[in-house]
Amino acid sequence: MVSPANEEQEDYWNKQAGPKWVELQSFIDAQLQDLGAAAMDRLGPIDGATVLDVGCGCGTTTMQLARRVGETGAVVGIDLSGPMLERARETARASGIRNATFQQADAQVHSFSQRFGAVFSRFGVMFFAEPEKAFANLHGAMREDGVLSFVCWRSIDQNDWMIVPLRAALEHLPPPPIPDPNAPGPFAFADGDRVRRILTAAGFTGIEVDRHDSALQIGKGRPLAEIVRIVMQMGPTSRLLGDAALPDLQARVAESIQTALQPYLDENGILMRGSTWMVRARRA
Repeated sequence: MVSPANEEQEDYWNKQAGPKWVELQSFIDAQLQDLGAAAMDRLGPIDGATVLDVGCGCGTTTMQLARRVGETGAVVGIDLSGPMLERARETARASGIRNATFQQADAQVHSFSQRFGAVFSRFGVMFFAEPEKAFANLHGAMREDGVLSFVCWRSIDQNDWMIVPLRAALEHLPPPPIPDPNAPGPFAFADGDRVRRILTAAGFTGIEVDRHDSALQIGKGRPLAEIVRIVMQMGPTSRLLGDAALPDLQARVAESIQTALQPYLDENGILMRGSTWMVRARRA
């Protein structure tokens, strides 16, 4: 079951973003690994717990959580994207992980058959069309002493790894319409006060919204030209460029992005500033 309000997101993550993220999984996981681990640490001890991983994607975080909870615990990964969940199941089987399962469903409206001691997400909760309803639903799926922890992006201007390529692309492309800052997307939770209001309305208490700045390693071990090619397929730069851009335009954009990224290049790839909120709350 998918909320009518989330149908656009279902279409996007199954037909556009999902297959692309499967292709780029290793690149994305390497970039986000430390941020996901930091958010997991904020759950506290979860050995033996039952955990829900919201927006689990290709399942990397679900399997990491499965190792943390141990054989007496269990983790359920939930996502809208069929292609990403197919990859998740394949990887779990190949890794011999038996205490992780995956559901293709809309966490905003899904009727959960079990109660979770913890709910986690690595950049998977910013895409709800109706976040107040979504978090109220997650609140209802948690045990009385349950803990919620997730990481989400702050504003794009606080994240060099996204704004620098975008500005380079804008040298050749018209600017996009100014988006609704609260619309589903990577920056929907950029306003920390909004996050607090949503969680409070959903019934959570003990809400912590802490700024977390870090240096993100992008494309570790990859040549700059390959990093540029991948960056052009991700985030706001990808949406600005679109799929129909002519090869000549693609080449000019790539050249400008490569020039813009050059100052951030080190022996391991690209090192750029990233800024997130680390969010933690409890079920009242």
